[in-house]
Amino acid sequence: MYSAYKVLVLDDDKLVTSSLKSLFMIEGFSDVVYFNSPVEALDYLKNNERNVIISDFMMPLMNGIEFLSEAKKLYPSVSTILLTGFADKENAIKAINEVGIYKYIEKPWDNDYLILNIKNAFERANLINALAQKNKELEKYSNHLEDLVKEKTSNIIEMNDRLSAIINNCADGIVISSIQGQVLDVNPACESLFGLSDDILKTKTVQQLFISNEIDWSQLLLSKEETLIREVFVLNEVNANKIPVEISCAYIPESQNFVLVIRNVNFQKEMDRLREDFIATLTHDLRTPSVAAIQTLEYFLNGKLGELTDKQKMLLETMKKSNEDMLGLVNTLLEVYKYEAGRLKLVKTSFFFDKLIDECINQVMPIVNSKNQILVKNLCNLENINIYADRNEIRRVIINLLGNAIKYTQNNGQIEVSAFVEDNDLHFSVKDNGEGIYKQDIPKLFKRFSQGTQEKRSISTGLGLYLSKQIIDAHGGKIWLESDKGKGSEFFFLLLNVVINKEKETLWTV
Repeated sequence: MYSAYKVLVLDDDKLVTSSLKSLFMIEGFSDVVYFNSPVEALDYLKNNERNVIISDFMMPLMNGIEFLSEAKKLYPSVSTILLTGFADKENAIKAINEVGIYKYIEKPWDNDYLILNIKNAFERANLINALAQKNKELEKYSNHLEDLVKEKTSNIIEMNDRLSAIINNCADGIVISSIQGQVLDVNPACESLFGLSDDILKTKTVQQLFISNEIDWSQLLLSKEETLIREVFVLNEVNANKIPVEISCAYIPESQNFVLVIRNVNFQKEMDRLREDFIATLTHDLRTPSVAAIQTLEYFLNGKLGELTDKQKMLLETMKKSNEDMLGLVNTLLEVYKYEAGRLKLVKTSFFFDKLIDECINQVMPIVNSKNQILVKNLCNLENINIYADRNEIRRVIINLLGNAIKYTQNNGQIEVSAFVEDNDLHFSVKDNGEGIYKQDIPKLFKRFSQGTQEKRSISTGLGLYLSKQIIDAHGGKIWLESDKGKGSEFFFLLLNVVINKEKETLWTV
């Protein structure tokens, strides 16, 4: 029962230690040591820890108070009990206050009372030890926490320094504003852009900084939405220049402020102008001569300038085809530019989609026949169905998809054209059993100049599918493909809400 109790008993009277030994044996104490000399007891304690120490008060060489004081130096958490006679009671009380003795018990003692106090002393010692261990752990955690706080603080300072360096050296102007629009802070690039110091800029609101009659700044800031604003100007106070800018506006929830990144797009505008000049030059210097060359070659081929030999006809046909290819490339580049620049307006009309498909198929049938291919038409619920779209542009997409299918399908292969209407949406696809496309090529196939091949570069421009995507996107639709290498490909496009019930063709420009 008391096997965990480690007790030391000291009394210069052997009769007392013998009596206590008998008592403890009866009670079941198994780990008790007995001494009649305080010097021997201290020597023992130097190498052996005890939970409870019971000591007599009056002893030769060293009294009980002195002995217990030395014992507590060795083991501060030990519980000490002083046995004293009635005459020494006053000194015992003094010792409790000065030395920190747990309990004094007068001789002769009551056995039950002594055992009870030993139990309490043992529990006290355990509690003190546990508390000391917790204090050590707490101290260790406190030291670790302090180091952690120092590390985090250092990281925050480093991040702030890095962020400050980025902001201060950023080529774009940066404005921090309140949700009410008051300018709170700016970076050096912003000062250069406006030609004003940060002190002056901080006295202004965002409404005063930017020139635009179309922006409701109070509504925009209150919405807390991330916004990109174009066609805005700022006035440089130094040179009075009106500078076109784009503004990226984002809400910062932590501070409940806004950050506005202001980009000077004057250079970009100049590049756009130069690009337009280049396109105009391309139109005049390439397109016009190509048309003239084609028309001249047609005069020769039509025999208007004299009879030609078969060899001459073949040579002139080759020259005409080369000029037509170059003209097609120029026209495609022009169309791509117009879509990217947002300058091409869709001319939407209502027309019968099945008739458009027949027209496109009739155009490519000579090539299909030359390769002994089979072209299957699978149209469902399209008879007398009008759709509302740009007929010429949709025709361009269909011809492109059919041309690719024919080109990449071997002789004697099969091509299937499918279309159907569902909930006023038009579904169209072209399927072939040709070469197929590598999986890794599919995501980049609708990008500019991509030809969708890992093996070799073909003679095409890689703009056909890109332009097709631009056209379908402009209609608010979607274009995609499914393919397995060696098994063929299927290209799809979807036009949403284009089916109408109009009998007459109408013309709209959007």
